[in-house]
Amino acid sequence: MATSKRKDDGTDATNGHYDSEKEKHSSYKRSENQKKLPIQIEQSTSELIISIIRDGIDGFIFWSIFQALAAMIWFFPLNELEISGYEAFAAVWLSPVLCLVPGVHSFLQEKKVLIVLRLLTVVCLASFQASTTLSRLVILAIGAGVSMLVLVATLWHSSTAIRYRTYWSLILGLNAFLASRVWYLTFVPTWWDNMTNSIVIAFGVISVISSSLEDVYKSQDKVPIQSSSLKSVACGIGLGSILYLTHMCLGEASLITRWTVKSYPDTGPLPLPWGSCVLVAVLLGSLVRIHIAPLVTVVAATLCIYTLLLCPNPWLGFTAGCVLAYLIMCLWPVVIDSLTECKPGVCLTVASITYIFQVLFWVWTVAFNFVPYGEHTREHTDWLLGLVMAGVALLVLCSNSSPGCVTRYDKKDKSVPSCTLYAKVIFLVFLIGQLGMYQRYIKYKPGPSDKPNPKMFTAAIWTYHFGYDNRGWPSMERAATMLNDTGADVITLLESDASKPFLGNNDLATWLAEKLNFYVDFGPSTKDHTWGNLILSKYPIVKSTHHLLPSPHGELAPAVTASINISGTIVDFVVTHMGNDRDVLDRKLQAEFLAKELKNSLNPAVFLGYVTSAPKSENYYHLLREGQMKDIDPTDEDRWCQYIMYKKLIRLGYARISHGGLSDTEVQLGTFQIPEDLNDYEDKEKVTISPKRQQIDATILFNEKFGSYHKGHGYFSNHGFHMGTPKYFYN
Repeated sequence: MATSKRKDDGTDATNGHYDSEKEKHSSYKRSENQKKLPIQIEQSTSELIISIIRDGIDGFIFWSIFQALAAMIWFFPLNELEISGYEAFAAVWLSPVLCLVPGVHSFLQEKKVLIVLRLLTVVCLASFQASTTLSRLVILAIGAGVSMLVLVATLWHSSTAIRYRTYWSLILGLNAFLASRVWYLTFVPTWWDNMTNSIVIAFGVISVISSSLEDVYKSQDKVPIQSSSLKSVACGIGLGSILYLTHMCLGEASLITRWTVKSYPDTGPLPLPWGSCVLVAVLLGSLVRIHIAPLVTVVAATLCIYTLLLCPNPWLGFTAGCVLAYLIMCLWPVVIDSLTECKPGVCLTVASITYIFQVLFWVWTVAFNFVPYGEHTREHTDWLLGLVMAGVALLVLCSNSSPGCVTRYDKKDKSVPSCTLYAKVIFLVFLIGQLGMYQRYIKYKPGPSDKPNPKMFTAAIWTYHFGYDNRGWPSMERAATMLNDTGADVITLLESDASKPFLGNNDLATWLAEKLNFYVDFGPSTKDHTWGNLILSKYPIVKSTHHLLPSPHGELAPAVTASINISGTIVDFVVTHMGNDRDVLDRKLQAEFLAKELKNSLNPAVFLGYVTSAPKSENYYHLLREGQMKDIDPTDEDRWCQYIMYKKLIRLGYARISHGGLSDTEVQLGTFQIPEDLNDYEDKEKVTISPKRQQIDATILFNEKFGSYHKGHGYFSNHGFHMGTPKYFYN
């Protein structure tokens, strides 16, 4: 028994030394393995980080395409001022309906099929470099439809690991999307120019090819999809609503500030630097979950969004907007986890229908004067937001899924990055975005340049057409160059609020102000349902007032009254875009309101207005007579919309510059001298088109880059003087 026991214990004289040596050898091997272990972890971590980068690229490309299609579709009715038929391209978002056909969903989940679909999505980014607007729309639409097929294949994949990585791809991609827009002054790098477009495509192709080598597609961690048509519809409405809410509020970091902006001197939070707070809110919402009932989160988000919409205090509204941004990101895991219970084809198709409906609803609230039944949706963003939050609440109420069942993958799978690792990369992306904000903040230093005659200034008016040229491509760089060449000191840009989902979520005011180093007054706010109105000024804006003009029948008309300190003299500017010409009563009431503003100005004043009337019309005369103004050139009878009027100033020059394909409207310029004595001065009454003959001071002359006097309409490929200008005034 003793011998047997010794044998069992391995301690007998015969083999005791052997076992001891074996233990030493095993201990040595463990020690060696422990020494090697950090190298293995480092390699594994590097591979996981590369996987996360690929996920981030996939998510970035998804958001780039998803948020671009509505703006591309909108270009056509925008040009035609009516429903164009191209709105039908929105149907590509319904591509997941194919999954209702038996076998299609499982076919889409095959590794080779997914790789082909992802590659096709990336290739469709090249739509930006297409030769025509229509071909660009078609190619982009194909990419959007295919990206939805990728989403339905991966978000409802039978592998929990792939679902989990799809969720983090969306979250990381959105954070990267926002950070990149910071560096491009609110624009999307994917759609900025051919070079950035090609770089994104290159990264996308590398990501797809690299992901084809991953083993995640072979994961054996399979889970069944619970099928319930009713829950699938409910979750689809919720998913579509959260997609729309994210696009509307978080498509760009400055959107919330543009909802709350007020007039000078208390403008409220401006995009720079306060957009950085939105980035903080998105980061916290992405990484820090609140442990309260999801329905309570929805209620809190609803209170925030109506505070943002209705609160007159800009700082309180902005604070509510930042909390809303945090809560939106907190709701994303709840939404994704709930999708586990849904039929993929039903859920994502319903989500697409919901999203399309909500985008169109906002179009109807603003463009009510040009769409069927628009009188019923006029200015009813409150209805829209109620529907959006009700959709999210419906999903929460119908969900039975356990929190984190998809979004917190806790399997011991070394091929799948942990939540912590994703969080670290997202935080790094956040720092990159904040660095961009800081770089812009220290660089932005508006102010006038030295001028030979500080009391002379040039004012300009241009209907900007939302920053897209007549072919639908971004025109910001070309527009900035042209505006800089005009030498204008004060510029009003009409049709300039692109901070809406269907207009690209671009902040034109911020971009131009930083690019040209101008002060800017943006107003009325985005939530006020106008097409936008802003003032750029080289001189400080002392105070301003934003107006919604009387519009009982037609589209809402914005106006701004701004007092600007030009070299020690306060000059008032009244800028506006009046209503459509078919709404006679609207324009009559608007002319009366504007004339009163001009009459009440005790300072020198300039009117820069889109009057939608011909010279010598009733509204034209009312502005002159009741506003106590002068037309800069009463002999110019070829104008229709844009007018420059003035009082208590000396006119020096007047020019009309062709739009050169950047807009549907020309640029008008007026140069003025501020009198030394406002009560005793003589205006320039004579006109010449030959400045050299009349020895006009060279400092008054407009830039020769735009050519010389041109009598008729200038159908130039670039910008040039036309319509009987430039003209100069003398005594």
